[in-house]
Amino acid sequence: MKYINIIKKKSNFANRIQTKKSKKISITLLNSNQMKTAYNFNAGPCVLPKEAIESTINAIRDFDNTGIGLLEISHRTPGWERTMEETRQLWRDLLNIPAEYEILFLGGGASTGFMDVPANLLNKKAAYLQTGVWAKKAAKEAKNFGETVIVASSEDKTYSYIPKGWTVPADADYFHITTNNTIYGTEIRRDFDASEINNVMLVADMSSDIMSRPVDVKKYGLIYGGAQKNVGPAGVTFYIVRKDILGKITDRQYMNPLPTMVDFRTHAAEEAKNISMFNTPPVSAIFVMHETLKWVKDTIGGVENMNKINLKKSAMLYEEIDRNSMFRGTAEKEDRSIMNHCWVMAEGRENLQDAFMAFAKERGMVGIKGHRSVGGFRASLYNACPVEAVEALVQCMQDFEKANK
Repeated sequence: MKYINIIKKKSNFANRIQTKKSKKISITLLNSNQMKTAYNFNAGPCVLPKEAIESTINAIRDFDNTGIGLLEISHRTPGWERTMEETRQLWRDLLNIPAEYEILFLGGGASTGFMDVPANLLNKKAAYLQTGVWAKKAAKEAKNFGETVIVASSEDKTYSYIPKGWTVPADADYFHITTNNTIYGTEIRRDFDASEINNVMLVADMSSDIMSRPVDVKKYGLIYGGAQKNVGPAGVTFYIVRKDILGKITDRQYMNPLPTMVDFRTHAAEEAKNISMFNTPPVSAIFVMHETLKWVKDTIGGVENMNKINLKKSAMLYEEIDRNSMFRGTAEKEDRSIMNHCWVMAEGRENLQDAFMAFAKERGMVGIKGHRSVGGFRASLYNACPVEAVEALVQCMQDFEKANK
């Protein structure tokens, strides 16, 4: 497979440094066979396609044959305007985004989106499904703008499941969900029909599973998220917004009229070359996004193929978690995320947690420590995480079991 992205790093800078009386320094560098393999399972920022990294390095040196590097290029040059348009088109092609939706690339991360969404959409009441810390933080921001109803929460069991059987108030301006919960390893892997949510407009934070599976965009009024999981590095936030829902804040007193930079209409300009260009955009982050989406489209063959690969990787790791006598999963099986896999030591094996962490680190596993709020372990198998990395982690878990039986 060509989507391998395994980082190589030197375990030591040199075998020896010898200083002689002549002040000359002799340095013997490690050859490629002595270099340590690292498997990146970080939750975000996370692993990126090798092709995207290489093309970005080249662009930093010389963008679009201008003789000027990406980090110093004007965002008003023709080459950059073309890159912005190509990036939007990649989003449309990969997710079949209809023309009535605008695609914005802004700064601030999804955490700023927690405020931007209610600022633009909440007139009187919003409904939120609380499935994790990020969903809870999103609801907290909405409360500044109007009545915010939590239709259900899984906080009672440390967000280890997706709540069922809830009802969305029919008079809500929108219903907000967080589709994937990075800390706890749960995921909503389908697009709700309007009949399931009382025909209320659906809004989703898809920061950590966007582009990992096909999405029926037409079922949403707005989709947003930080790029630093599946579509690029930290520094740019994507918004897919149906244009007819904007500019409808009439009854609210707080932040009405909207500040210019908060109003999505500012960035959804009529002229294509001005979309997301009201101020200087995060150029380098958007370029990496452009290259990452090209990889999904051209190398992987689209989001449907990406989903198949992700399901294969996820099943491989969950099968080992469930089989291995040293470990147990923490999320309800029916709600498990295919992006973030969480587990702890099995009952009676808790004293081996530090030993396994050291064992895994020695074998090149990077970023598998669980979030500080839940502990244990977490492996994030985002799009660019190769099958080979998952195989190495599974082998590591099997070897640890053999060594400690």
